[in-house]
Amino acid sequence: MNLEKLHGLLLDNLNAAVLLLDENLSITYVNSAVESLLQMGNSRLLGHPIYEFFSETDVCRQTLEDSLSSGNPHTRRHEYLRIPASTDVSQVDYTVTPIEASSQRMLLMEMQPVDRFLKINREEALLSVHDTSKNLVRGLAHEIKNPLGGIRGAAQLLDQEIVERGLGGETREFCQIITTEADRLRNLVDRLLGPNQLPKYEQINIHEVTEHVASLLEAEVQGQLTLIRDYDPSIPEVRGDRAQLIQAVLNVARNAMQAVLEAPTLKPLVTIKSRIQRSFTIAGERHKVVCRIDIIDNGPGILADIVERIFFPMISGRSDGSGLGLTIAQTAINSHQGIIECDSEPGETMFSIYLPIRD
Repeated sequence: MNLEKLHGLLLDNLNAAVLLLDENLSITYVNSAVESLLQMGNSRLLGHPIYEFFSETDVCRQTLEDSLSSGNPHTRRHEYLRIPASTDVSQVDYTVTPIEASSQRMLLMEMQPVDRFLKINREEALLSVHDTSKNLVRGLAHEIKNPLGGIRGAAQLLDQEIVERGLGGETREFCQIITTEADRLRNLVDRLLGPNQLPKYEQINIHEVTEHVASLLEAEVQGQLTLIRDYDPSIPEVRGDRAQLIQAVLNVARNAMQAVLEAPTLKPLVTIKSRIQRSFTIAGERHKVVCRIDIIDNGPGILADIVERIFFPMISGRSDGSGLGLTIAQTAINSHQGIIECDSEPGETMFSIYLPIRD
């Protein structure tokens, strides 16, 4: 491998977004991290003035011109970068360093996405707490199931004794209540423990999963809300357990459906959107490409005091919710080395499911 190819390989594998700017502050080189950050290809970025991507256009332009004229590096923190392909903005820190190449004055620019680092830290904390609570719940669930089996068995024996003695009536009804409630508790514990079968991994078109979920929702709501599909057909297949992925997406989508139908929403709307996302970190592992499924509703949003704990067992924003749907969904996605994130404000709640796409 020659030196030029080696340099290109090194730059393209950096997490930092690296750009080279000419005297006009136009882009002459970008690495792969820049393409991922701006969601644009190399050919569309080259020749484009970099300052036009920033919310504070004049401030950025002045900073770059000052660095170029003075010959001194400049650093700015917490600047907002507009993403051309969407309405999103990304918060970044950037440093510009004047250099000279082939008798030309140029600027080397390095950008670090601050908001993504904050999200990574939050995800790691969430996964750590989720693992701890999952282990605690598993241990507690097993401890509950043992006496529960004894209670149910005793109630059945008592019911038989009542029948043999010809008592019946209200006394037998009490025994049946004990048996029914014991079964309900056992089912609740089984849900806490998660699937009792090993996952069957296979190559899956993620839109088979989303379409199955969308069909179930449409059959359930009978036209009470508008369901929008916004798919990227170019997404490669993901490796996963079809049943678990359907259950995870369905739990999230059903929560969105209930949120808009139970609140006085003028035009109830749920959107299921799929996209490719590049250079994404999950649990400390950087993935070149991930599949992102967004489930968006226009409901009242999640209460601020529970939004950070929404994936924990028994935490629910609804008075009649069990608080297990999102926990089960997160556990299923975690078993696929993925993660679910939530952003909520009044009028828009978005759950994003990230699944790695392997070569």
